[in-house]
Amino acid sequence: MNHSEIYSQAQLMELIGQIGFLPLLDSGIRGYSAEDMVADDCRYVVMPDGGWDWPLWKWKGPIVTEGSVVYGKFFAGKAGFISREWWPDFCNYRRHQHPEPEEGSIEEAILLTLQEHGSLITRELRAACGFTGPKMRSRFDGYVTRLQMACRIVTEDFVYPQDKHGHEYGWGWSLLTTPEQLFGREACHCDRSPEASFRRIAGHLCRLLPEASEQAVIRIIK
Repeated sequence: MNHSEIYSQAQLMELIGQIGFLPLLDSGIRGYSAEDMVADDCRYVVMPDGGWDWPLWKWKGPIVTEGSVVYGKFFAGKAGFISREWWPDFCNYRRHQHPEPEEGSIEEAILLTLQEHGSLITRELRAACGFTGPKMRSRFDGYVTRLQMACRIVTEDFVYPQDKHGHEYGWGWSLLTTPEQLFGREACHCDRSPEASFRRIAGHLCRLLPEASEQAVIRIIK
């Protein structure tokens, strides 16, 4: 991709608005991720005292809460951003590919729990759904990732623990919700057929990524 190097949160937000779809980390397409596009100073670095700094990681929370971007594990189970402009088409196609969870299924229970509570961090959602036994974490996370791939769960914000001085630390936890609760039902509606949405997204990404193979582009969409 041809783009200017990104030095700030505002520049990254502007870029997402322009291109519509942007994986956070490695996408399998050279140069096509927020990590690839930011300046070296904004990438992950380990400090001499053993701590770390990663401006890109810190930007994602404010970008998500600003409201013009949708964030979740949308790209082959990996996290990324989608502009609100493109969300209806993406949601339309993905939900067609991944129908609504069956009655009585674990996926349905997860969605009903989120609808009841409004939003929960992952560990709270896991406990509320009864996944508290040994080795339950990875299994539950798999269900949540599939629901994000189906555009039925998104990230509302990021929550960080605080030390005794009130300073945030660590990698943070995703605050999960449904897109309907976050943006309203109309934001998830598209008048096109799922096939038409797919063609529209594919055409856009092929123009955006002319050097990428068709297979790599389709992997982003599916």
